Amino acid sequence: MKDVPLFTTMNRFWVWVVLIHMLFTVPPVLAAQETPPQAVVRAVLFYSPTCGHCHYVITEILPLFFEQYGDQLQVIGIDVSQPDGWTLFINALQMFGLDRGAVPFLVVGDTYLVGDVDIPQQFPELIEYHLALGGTDWPDIPGLVEMLIAVQSTQEAQPTPTPIPLAPSSTIPATFEDTPVQGPVPVSAPESLILTGEVESSLGDRLAQDPAGNGLAIVVLIGMLISVGWGGRYFQQTAGRRMMGAILWIFPALCIAGLGVASYLSYVEITQVEAVCGPVGDCNTVQQSEYARLFGILPVGLLGMAGYVMILLAWAIMMFKEGRLSDRAATALLGMTFFGTLFSVYLTFLEPFIIGATCAWCLSSAIIMTVLMLLSIAPGKLDVRRLLRRK
Repeated sequence: MKDVPLFTTMNRFWVWVVLIHMLFTVPPVLAAQETPPQAVVRAVLFYSPTCGHCHYVITEILPLFFEQYGDQLQVIGIDVSQPDGWTLFINALQMFGLDRGAVPFLVVGDTYLVGDVDIPQQFPELIEYHLALGGTDWPDIPGLVEMLIAVQSTQEAQPTPTPIPLAPSSTIPATFEDTPVQGPVPVSAPESLILTGEVESSLGDRLAQDPAGNGLAIVVLIGMLISVGWGGRYFQQTAGRRMMGAILWIFPALCIAGLGVASYLSYVEITQVEAVCGPVGDCNTVQQSEYARLFGILPVGLLGMAGYVMILLAWAIMMFKEGRLSDRAATALLGMTFFGTLFSVYLTFLEPFIIGATCAWCLSSAIIMTVLMLLSIAPGKLDVRRLLRRK
């Protein structure tokens, strides 16, 4: 038998040792690498049940993100129309050094996004960024953790909890145990984001959300209704006359002022920027509501712009043309301002009684339109009398 060198024998020995070692040690290591801890991005969405832009983000945008990221994305919806939700929203604004804010307002990590333009465009980048870093916990909003723990404790004391109006299938994420909650609605799966149900609030609650602004809106609304009633009576009694004196130039000045207000509101509604509201009212809540767009499509501000332009054009024709064209312009002027006033009455009614917030810019436009209607009665009646004589 041929002798095998000792060196070769030792090599084979160590080869078998290494192979046996790998057999028992490598698979567990590979298994550990195949199932790393799952990164999760957690965010908070502040919304209002009457906010059309919130509804769009909730029903159209976030479900797409949930479908893409699954359990790696968790979102808690906070209803700012509720007292606790509003308090938490104020805390979030103060955390970012903001004096005011609008919904939808999304907070993830140390970043916030506002509106139905920034959220769809920038939220995916933030999700990818935080997932690459290993995920992110709930935003450090003062009172958020305490609120969730308090809600959980309250729910645990109730053996048969009532259904959650916004998301019946939602549960608090694992951070706070998997316990159904009522109040702030946590969401951790695509099918759980059901924030479309509107939370009913009483008339008193809506008025109390913006007491100063809503009180002013009610006063303006009463004044508009009185003006419409008085205008109808004056139309029956007056013989009609052309615009003269100071009224001749006050009218176009008011049209230009109204056009400026409507242009600014259109800019806010289209670009979703934060409106400058002043000391009274809550313009941003109004502009973020579903009533800021006619039929959910046309911004009301754009409609106002078109109305003021047409009224100004009718005034110019009435003043600088002669004959029947001038007369017809006077009638059109009265008809457009009357319709504009009625539409303004409707919008002004919505603010305190339905939305729960008042826009000072909207009130300004409503007052301007009402004054234009009153100034249009006399020349409009004069044209109506001429038409009746011809018949």
